[in-house]
Amino acid sequence: MDIPLLRLRDGNQIPLDVGDTKSNQSLVDLIRAAIEKGFYHLDCAEMYGTEEEVGIAIKESGVPREKLFFTNKVAQGIGDIEAAIDQGLEKMQTDYFDLYLIHIPFFAKSEDDFQRAWKTMEEIQKLGKARSIGVSNYLRPHIEATLKGATSPPVINQIEYHAYLQRGDNYVAWLQENDIQVGSFKGLTPAFRAPDGPLREPLARIAKAHDATEAAVLISWIIQNNVVAVTTPTRLDRLNEYAQALKMKLTEDEMREITDVGATYHFRTSWGEHFEEDNRS
Repeated sequence: MDIPLLRLRDGNQIPLDVGDTKSNQSLVDLIRAAIEKGFYHLDCAEMYGTEEEVGIAIKESGVPREKLFFTNKVAQGIGDIEAAIDQGLEKMQTDYFDLYLIHIPFFAKSEDDFQRAWKTMEEIQKLGKARSIGVSNYLRPHIEATLKGATSPPVINQIEYHAYLQRGDNYVAWLQENDIQVGSFKGLTPAFRAPDGPLREPLARIAKAHDATEAAVLISWIIQNNVVAVTTPTRLDRLNEYAQALKMKLTEDEMREITDVGATYHFRTSWGEHFEEDNRS
């Protein structure tokens, strides 16, 4: 399968991301099926509690480690990142992560906290435990605080990003201009979490025109915006939708319509307790 790769500032490349949030045998089967279909970027997190299942699926798949791309994220272990990554490596039965992220910024009480955590991230990169390092859920002030003390800046910021949350103040464009790749999670929100929003009719029409699903259209919109699509399939047929998206090419008018109509509506699924109701940061 021809999966698009986006360049990271450190020279590494990152493919479409298959994530996971649920822990059980069915997850092992699903991840193994995803690998067999050619989805080689697997997204995990300490917070999900799924590292061991993913490690089992990887081992059962028989795919060589060098063909796979592992992302993992630290949250609960932010006070001892070195111990957290060692535990994650052991659970996933690997010697290194291709990408390791600080999962959330809410641990920090000051700019110094951001910088101390980032220095440790740089150390684990130097030790070869993570080939690339980045962040997740960071807002611009968090990035700016981190950059003040960074020798090796974050290569990516994985954020909630979809047509109903395109992020205010040109934040995505600012990240890209500063050579920080953007990863999108909850990208299917307009179809599944806010199905009665203003994109209901346009998505149905565009999907019909491409003989595809609305989910595939939304993933294609993300990819064509040069953003890494982080997907969390819960069924095998969802993987086929993601494969559909890779073959699809939305027209400029379709891209513009999804963007413009989506921007008239606001819907945030994650970390809402940290934002005012209409804050689109």
